[in-house]
Amino acid sequence: MDKVAALTEILQQNPSDAFARYGLAMEFASQGDLTAALDHFAQLLELHPDYTAGYFMAAQTLQRAGRTDEAKERLRQGIASATRTGNHHAQAEMQAALDELTA
Repeated sequence: MDKVAALTEILQQNPSDAFARYGLAMEFASQGDLTAALDHFAQLLELHPDYTAGYFMAAQTLQRAGRTDEAKERLRQGIASATRTGNHHAQAEMQAALDELTA
């Protein structure tokens, strides 16, 4: 069974499984299906607003899709999430990425 099928099966059993949703988004991104990846990142962040890694990877995917303004907004949201959860490393990484996009 391939990764997409395996993760989809997990999500059919538990649609709110954050790890499976993130994994599926990442798998679609690695396959170049940015639309599907962004859809799954959006679902992930809607259900799990403090899944901080999702913001950073969604922003990178948006940037790959040429959607820079949306990428900046995702980074801002991710910085807020990292602040809420005390994830200083992720906060610094996303701030650096945002600074690079706004330079």
